[in-house]
Amino acid sequence: MSINNFIGWVSGPRGKWITLSLWIIVVGVLSALWPAVNSMEENNAPNLSNSKPSVQAQMIAEREFPSGADVPALLVWQRLVGLTQEDQVHIQQLTKRWESAPVPYQTSVIPLHKFPAPALQSLLSDDKSTIVVPVLFDKMADADQLKEGVTLLKEQATAEFGNNPFLVKEGESSLLARVTGPVGISIDATGLFSKADVSLLIATVLLVLIILLLIYKSPILALIPIIAVGFAYGATSPILGFMAKQGWITVDAQAISIMTVLLFGAGTDYCLFLISHYRHLLHEIEDKRVALIRALKGSSGAIAMSGFTVVLSLLVLLVAEYGAYHRFAVPFSLSIFIMGISSVTLVPALLAIFGRVSFYPFVPRTPQMLADLANKKKKPLRTSRKVASNRIGKLVITRPWTIITITLTLLGGLAAYSSQIHFTYDILSSFPSTMESREGFKMIGSKFSEGELAPVRVIVDSEGKPNALREELASLAFVSKVSSAEQGIQNNNITSYEITLKMNPYSLEAMNHIPDLYAVAEESLAKVGIAHTDEKVWVSGQTATQYDTKVAGDRDTALVLPIVIGLIAFLLLVYLRSVIATIYLIATVVLSYFSALGLGWLILHIGFGVDAIQGAIPLYAFVFLVALGEDYNIFMVSRIWQKRNKMPHKQAIAEGVGETGSVITSAGLILAGTFAVLATLPIQVLVQFGTITAIGILLDTFIVRPFLVPAITMVLGKAAYWPAKLSKIKSDSEDKESASL
Repeated sequence: MSINNFIGWVSGPRGKWITLSLWIIVVGVLSALWPAVNSMEENNAPNLSNSKPSVQAQMIAEREFPSGADVPALLVWQRLVGLTQEDQVHIQQLTKRWESAPVPYQTSVIPLHKFPAPALQSLLSDDKSTIVVPVLFDKMADADQLKEGVTLLKEQATAEFGNNPFLVKEGESSLLARVTGPVGISIDATGLFSKADVSLLIATVLLVLIILLLIYKSPILALIPIIAVGFAYGATSPILGFMAKQGWITVDAQAISIMTVLLFGAGTDYCLFLISHYRHLLHEIEDKRVALIRALKGSSGAIAMSGFTVVLSLLVLLVAEYGAYHRFAVPFSLSIFIMGISSVTLVPALLAIFGRVSFYPFVPRTPQMLADLANKKKKPLRTSRKVASNRIGKLVITRPWTIITITLTLLGGLAAYSSQIHFTYDILSSFPSTMESREGFKMIGSKFSEGELAPVRVIVDSEGKPNALREELASLAFVSKVSSAEQGIQNNNITSYEITLKMNPYSLEAMNHIPDLYAVAEESLAKVGIAHTDEKVWVSGQTATQYDTKVAGDRDTALVLPIVIGLIAFLLLVYLRSVIATIYLIATVVLSYFSALGLGWLILHIGFGVDAIQGAIPLYAFVFLVALGEDYNIFMVSRIWQKRNKMPHKQAIAEGVGETGSVITSAGLILAGTFAVLATLPIQVLVQFGTITAIGILLDTFIVRPFLVPAITMVLGKAAYWPAKLSKIKSDSEDKESASL
């Protein structure tokens, strides 16, 4: 079946009902046979490969020092006026209970009940108000299993004390307790995302529905994109669930949350590209099916190209080394691919079913239909509503250099400000300040050393030769204390030192000291004649893991960015057949991206007091903004290209901008709004990502697409199409005839 035949069939009397039925059957069957993607979440999947130094160090630590390989839950107990003797006795009774009857997935606990009084007192803070009790859990336990064990710990503590110290607020004089450390952080992180799923879906649907109602004032029309996206999600979810069940992909809560936003934002845009063109033609064509066929023919190419650009750009994330980036590729690209199919099959079928009623109560009619209706009702003739204003288009073709100067100055200034951004890899900074693990960390930092939250382990193979590594590590300015050497159980030549840093072990400052630890250890071994120290020194711990995360992220950014740009440039070149247009379309979107970073940082830093944004944000934002931003350029420029075959250059730009203006504006508002919904969640990484992406989309929608791109096209003239040969190139004299526009 040819494309033209398919378009006619989808909008035909039988085809529209068969198409709708097929979607219902497919979604129903897939949902019945395969699990939903939400049920296959794996939120503790590793982000680093086994080749990374911190991962290799962790494997050696687990082999040689198994007692330290488990993950700790740090129970922080605090009474501002000082822990009483009774408090200490209760805490000792709890450790006795947890040693004899561990909670689920617990492996060990520090046996405080066996400590003599002086030893116990030495564990208290200087003001005797706080003590930290490590409870170790199985490193293979996931967040839900850890939560099960910690919940029972809390219940037993509540029974021991006679009240729940975990509910006591900061600043109160009563005994309070918090769970922090790797276990507490893992539980809180998973809890944030699990709570976000439903609220995010509801908020996104309501936002899209409200915006569509405000813009188009038609309840039926507002529901059509929602229905199309709902069916696309209904097909995507079980397919991803099946792939995850087979072990082909790994999905986590963060990916599913962003995928939901992407589907509703970008999916609604694709629907509007068709709907707006259909409504425009209904003012000119009486036969609704003919209008739909022409609308589908006119917009399907741009929709397909836009969707294909986004799908391939997101698939580029498969080359990413860091697990969180890599896991985004398949869910995001598959969802957009299925949404693209829905927008050119299900949406036209629904429009064919409802016809002009889709736009009720503002039904688009031809002038003759309006005249007939007025005669029938014996009322004065009302002219058809003006669909789109040409004012911006006329401004662009009359003052292009002014527009280029103003927009480049504005965007260039914002882009330059992006160089001031500070980055962080501190996972705790992405939590709300009232989150339990963050409060517990704050208590440890104020009474002890922040480094106690996540010590760093330095492991060396000294080949049995005495060395002064412990003393050399202790002399470092950023080290608070160093434990005694511990020998490996399988290789006695391997020794380990646990280091407590003086600063937040999750901070960028701490991460930057990881190379220093390697250098000191290698130099110490070299002094006793041990060569090839790159295979003799390992550093493990959360700080080392985050350092490797930064290295992997930098590598992925350097690789993904040029691939995405090159891929989009190739697709634009194939679609537009213009080298010049491809260059300036890519350049404007990249400029818009850096402008979004600059304005986003301005708002987050100055407006909301954010000291640093998460290190992953630039890559996240780049892939989405460049791919999605090019969507609008493709849709508008393709309309200009179509019109340039029939009319002078200036007129083609003016009409192309005018006709696409309203739909791209509404699509941009919806897409930006859906990403802005992420900013309402209590997860800073999503707040920052949502804010910057929404800003970038708005810059594309209101500055780049309606002003900068058409102004550049106007200035370039026929060169903008080079080397493409349009079917009807107007002469310069004919172009002058359009100057009156």
